[in-house]
Amino acid sequence: MANDETVSLLRPVLALIAKELQSLGRDRVLLVLIVWAFTGAIYAAATGVSKELHNAPIAIVDHDHSALSARIAAAIRLPQFLPPRFINWDEVDLLLDRGEVSFVLVIPPDFQADLIARRPTEIALWIDATVMTQAFLGQTYLTQIVSETIRQWAEGQALLPPQPVDLVVRVRFNPNLTGLWFGGVMEIINMVTILTVVLVGAALIREREHGTIEHLLVLPLHPWQILVAKIVANGIVVLIGVSISLWLVVQGVLGVPITAASVLRFLVAAAFFQFAAASLGVLLATIARSMPQFGLLVILVVIPLQLLSGAVTPRESMPELVQQIMLAAPNTYFVRLAQGLLYRNVPLSSVWLDLAMTLLLGAFFFTIALKRFRASLR
Repeated sequence: MANDETVSLLRPVLALIAKELQSLGRDRVLLVLIVWAFTGAIYAAATGVSKELHNAPIAIVDHDHSALSARIAAAIRLPQFLPPRFINWDEVDLLLDRGEVSFVLVIPPDFQADLIARRPTEIALWIDATVMTQAFLGQTYLTQIVSETIRQWAEGQALLPPQPVDLVVRVRFNPNLTGLWFGGVMEIINMVTILTVVLVGAALIREREHGTIEHLLVLPLHPWQILVAKIVANGIVVLIGVSISLWLVVQGVLGVPITAASVLRFLVAAAFFQFAAASLGVLLATIARSMPQFGLLVILVVIPLQLLSGAVTPRESMPELVQQIMLAAPNTYFVRLAQGLLYRNVPLSSVWLDLAMTLLLGAFFFTIALKRFRASLR
């Protein structure tokens, strides 16, 4: 008897899912958007914004002309920096103003002699900080290059004793510090969020604007069946897009070493998150009265959630108040899940708390959305 009741409840849901998929299949513009979101947009986001320093133009003002200054100049090379230009002091401001160089290293007179005599000395670094990311990375790279070059030279000159401890750095999960690995996966997370919210919310508003919501009301359907059908149908489309994107773009084109097991676990976590994101989309659709209003709500709500979730900048660098507020957002847990599953290949048992919080927040949003949806049908 219980099985018969379950079948009677699920049969109309399956029929509604088929209707949603057919409706989506007839919308060619939306299909093109989905295909682009999981192919070209992923590639463009991963490769278009470089998080490394490449071919930065640099000049050197060498007042010393010593073996050490030549050694420092030789240590500055591709791919981080272009071969250094040797210029005079009176050219520094001119080249920086024109943007021809981003860094100018000024080596003072008698630099090597001062080091040998153990006299205080310093090297000046002039930076064009109009591009903050490049300026910060370049300053870090140059500081390391100059310091290491001077240390090795001083040890060779017996000015410094051999270091008792040799620091060995081992980088895990991204040994070459390739930024596009991070950018590609994070863009997939962004697309899962945006498309899930937009597709589900737009489907509900489209029913209202076309007047077909009244057709559904005359059928023996519960409101939750209508919402579940929309969530499942659009969630299936997004999951298919994510699967193809991970295989074709992230693994195939970008060359990110993601295992099949980690992809499978990620899809499970994405399904949990889609429930929360789709419920949020339904909630926004019940607040908006038209598609333009819904679009504005997505910009005002979803975009900040993505920016503050840890997908763009680490949560630890945010104000404490923002970190606490974002604990009520499912994006925070999904970003942490995705990084653990795809980058570090952790088992689901290690991220069960994030999965539970995602499901709990999804149930909370779904309950509110269902209540508002019922109220809008009266």
